[in-house]
Amino acid sequence: MRERFSRNEAALRLRNIKVQMKIIGKPDFHPAFIEACRDYSLSKFRSDLVAGVVVGIVALPLAIAFAIASGVSPTVGLVTAVIGGFIVSAFGGNSVQIGGPTGAFIVIIYNIIQLYGLSGLAMATFMAGCILVLMGLFRLGTVIKFIPYPIVVGFTAGIALTIFSTQMPDFFGLDIKEAVPGDFIGKWRVYISNFGSIDLSTLCVGLLSLLIIILTPKISERLPGALTAIVIVTALVWVLREFFGITGIQTIGDRFGDLSPSIPKAQSIGLNMESVNLLLPSAFTIAMLGAIESLLSATVADGRTGDRTNCNTELMGQGLANMAVPLFGGIPVTGAIARTMTNITNGGKTPVAGVIHALVLFAVFMFAMPLINLVPMSCLAAVLIMVSYNMSGWRTVVGMANNPKGDVWVLVVTFLLTVVFNLTIAIEIGLLLAVVVFLQRITENTRIRVYGQQLDAAAGTDMSKHEVLDLKPGVSVYEIDGPFFFGAATKFDEVVRLSLEEKPIVRIIRMRKVPFIDSTGIHNLQILIESSHREGILIVLSGVNDSVREALHKAGIDDMISPEHICDHISKAVVVANAIADDRLRAALA
Repeated sequence: MRERFSRNEAALRLRNIKVQMKIIGKPDFHPAFIEACRDYSLSKFRSDLVAGVVVGIVALPLAIAFAIASGVSPTVGLVTAVIGGFIVSAFGGNSVQIGGPTGAFIVIIYNIIQLYGLSGLAMATFMAGCILVLMGLFRLGTVIKFIPYPIVVGFTAGIALTIFSTQMPDFFGLDIKEAVPGDFIGKWRVYISNFGSIDLSTLCVGLLSLLIIILTPKISERLPGALTAIVIVTALVWVLREFFGITGIQTIGDRFGDLSPSIPKAQSIGLNMESVNLLLPSAFTIAMLGAIESLLSATVADGRTGDRTNCNTELMGQGLANMAVPLFGGIPVTGAIARTMTNITNGGKTPVAGVIHALVLFAVFMFAMPLINLVPMSCLAAVLIMVSYNMSGWRTVVGMANNPKGDVWVLVVTFLLTVVFNLTIAIEIGLLLAVVVFLQRITENTRIRVYGQQLDAAAGTDMSKHEVLDLKPGVSVYEIDGPFFFGAATKFDEVVRLSLEEKPIVRIIRMRKVPFIDSTGIHNLQILIESSHREGILIVLSGVNDSVREALHKAGIDDMISPEHICDHISKAVVVANAIADDRLRAALA
């Protein structure tokens, strides 16, 4: 038996060494761009060129709108889309992923700027990039996919509602003299108190923009509704200003001044331990949100293209992008589902399409900035209102109402925390609540059965032949069906205490369906063995698998139980237990 333990221990150590070598060995960094260049062709370039130009056009209004909603200049949004989009396509692990600023980051960017300024945002973004690169190096790409779906739905819906609420002043043209609070409830109090200052011309422009965005896809799915609305409404507002003297409709130029096409110079990130400690929670939230959104986008893209994303490379590509953009004053970057799907729909085949999309945005940045100054703020508000509607996923939320109550509570709590507090708290508490719900389900599914006279050795299996084993008086069998961790260990103790109507001679603990055991389970098992021995009750273990056996060996359980009392099958354990019971009964009668 001890030789078997030694062999198992050696095998486990060898497996651990292999896992460690896999983690700290050669990085899993294989950019899809390099793979695509090996067999690139003219036909692929034609497809990528068309898709890249279309995606660049679609990304233009979104980059501007997301930047303004985040509390930064439209120039910052374009710079982020150019640099971040290029790096994500050049170094990411998905062939058709399009990176850039997204609506998911609006809330956290705005909060960071309010608390720590633009320099704090730059440091948090750079740190988030470092975290993403480390996640890729340590091969955590697949782990991120295990974020519970109710959390993703909850914080996405919460972000959507928050984005919607931030657009009310620009959409309605509210004349707000006081400072607008950062919290959701405070915002709406200010909006309601100033609702009498609505500017009708601004509201009409916003409604017209919204109508164009909604109707354009019905005319042609290839026409980008946001860009179509911006072109038509901007031309209309210019005509109203120049020929009819209507100047009350605020534009980007009115809000931010004339935007120049000058390329920003690289700046240093003044990191120190004080700023790291202060901004680490925000950086972690940016990294987690970026990882979740980019890998979710990549998964959706894989479903359409049939390819397989290298998740670790994708995380490192996203990390490099987020390390680079703050050097030029940019905001966080991640994979964008809408732009990625636009790329696929228009024939994008390789990351070259994403590079072309970045070059198109760069050309707009260099040569079309005077025209961007003319875009009405209410039109951009309409664009973001539609973004928030599409993000909300209200149909998914309604559909999940019929899911288990634990999932619904995780969704609702994450949603409310995102709206009322912030995304950092929402993700942290949402994950904690999801873990609690998961452990509760595992505990409920771990069953403890007690047998006192007979048991069927084949019960709970697919075997057609049943083997009924007779238990001698004084022999009790406790079968643990499920993981023996801290929740189930407490449940097991309760079952043992409740079954002590008559003190047994031998307790068989059947563990054939125990896939793993944690330290609490081991501790409770040690206490049970010690207390049983003090009472003169012997313990026999049955059906222990290799991983559980190894854990018991390391904890010294095999030193507390005779080797012959650790059996690989219940029939052997019953023979041993019945023999012990017979010996005890004969000795008592003698």
